[in-house]
Order: sequence, then C-alpha cells, then structure tokens
Amino acid sequence: MANVRAGWLVLALLFGALFSGPALAFQTRIVSIPSAAMHRAFDATVVLPADYARGKAARFPVIYVLHGSGGNYADWTSNTHIGKLADRYHVILVMPDGGHESWYIDSPYDPRSRYETYVGTEVVSYVDTHFRTLATRETRAITGLSMGGFGALRIALDRRDTFGAAGSISGAVDPRNCEDEPGISDVFGDPARHASFWNSNAIVESARAFEHAHIALTIDCGVSDFFVQSNRMLHEKLVELGVPHDYAERPGGHDWNYWSNSIRYQVLFFSTSFQRGGWHPQTA
Repeated sequence: MANVRAGWLVLALLFGALFSGPALAFQTRIVSIPSAAMHRAFDATVVLPADYARGKAARFPVIYVLHGSGGNYADWTSNTHIGKLADRYHVILVMPDGGHESWYIDSPYDPRSRYETYVGTEVVSYVDTHFRTLATRETRAITGLSMGGFGALRIALDRRDTFGAAGSISGAVDPRNCEDEPGISDVFGDPARHASFWNSNAIVESARAFEHAHIALTIDCGVSDFFVQSNRMLHEKLVELGVPHDYAERPGGHDWNYWSNSIRYQVLFFSTSFQRGGWHPQTA
C-alpha cells in the first residue's frame, strides 16, 4: 500500500509540473510616447523584469538602449535576446524610436528633428511617470549601437543630471567619417559650410568633457568594424586625460552577431554601476 501511495504522489507531482502555469518571465510592452518638441508620438519597446509583476511597490533601475541608423524601436528585441537581461539583472529596458537618420541630436538645420530632447527628456519623463522606476541619475543608464552609440554618449554628456552611466557599442563616435551617409547632412548641415557644428558634436572631440562629467562609461567595438579606429582614438584620449572608463575590442564586425554579444557585457557593467551607487537587486 505504501508503494501505491508513493506512486500516486509521484504522478501527482508530474502532472502538477506539466500543467501548472509557466514561471514568471520578463514582459515586453509597446507604448506610444508623445513628443511636445516634435508634435507627434513615437512607439517604444519597454521590457519589464519578472520581478516587476511580483510586487506593487518595488522600483527598478532603467537602461535606455538606442538603435542604429535606419533602425527603429523594435530592432533590439527582434534581433537579440535582450529581454532575458531584464530578468537576470532586475532592470527595466527601454528602447525608444530615434528615427532613421536623426543621430539623436536637436538639429539646428531641421526643426522637425529634436530627438535629443525627445529621448533625453521626454522619453525619460514618460517612463518615470508610467512605470515604477528609480528616478535618479545613479540608477539610470543609456547606451546604443552605431548611430545609437553616438547618440547615447552625446545625450549623456549633455544631460549629466539625468544619466549616471553611458555606453557605446560599435559607436559612430566621429560622424565626420560618415559624411556620405544619406540623410546625415539633413541634421548636421553641409559638412563644408557647417564644419564647426560637425566638429563640436564629434564625441572624439568631446573627450575632455568626460573629465568632470562623473559618468560610468563603457565603450566597445569589433576589431573588424569600420569604426574601430575612431573608437581607439576616443579610448586613447580618455586614457591621456585620466578619465575612468571600460574599453574593449572583441572579434566581430558591424553586425547583430557582435551587438547581441556586446549588450550582455554592457548591461552587466550598468548593473554593477547601479550597485556601486547604492542599489541592491535583492531588495527590488
């Protein structure tokens, strides 16, 4: 009789495992975020960690992840497993739409292109209002790939009270190398007539601005990437200036194979930065 009861117990446990609901995992939401600066709304992807649904009081750090030229808000979730990182590190991930060729700047030559204000101010305000975030610079980071890497560093430098950490993946840190890219002169102006604007916005020329920005900084690029030389130049300038930062070159080129690997290291870096600022994921 004891063996029979044990058999039924095993079967019950097996059926329970088979038919019980799946374990909680991250949630992906598409939201529409309005821009007063551009008089329209844009979609954005928000990934909430599993912990978000377990409690109604816990608040979470936020990492903003920007797409590259020609991309959109869905690129990261369509091409990588970035959502799993929200669960692993207990963070909210936000992927806003930055337009096809905005370079995430407020263009003085196209008044309709105000993407630095949109991403750096309006998106942040919306996310802090609509989700349970830890709304401090110490628990807020921004990164991106290619054009988005440029945009992330530019926005972080211009909004030091907003972002305490920033990164760049395969970043176009010197847009002067991209003069022939279709659409770039619409936002930067003619390279010859507006050279001063191009120069002042190039991240490689803004290295000194990081000296007193107190931004936790991580930069990486593939060794076969056409942007690797400009990234090395930025790294060397930061070293000369004594600016603390992480820098890495890994095998790979300018493609999703590289970016999907790189983002794992960057989210780990940001999580560590948040913890140094006093946040502990076990309390989330």
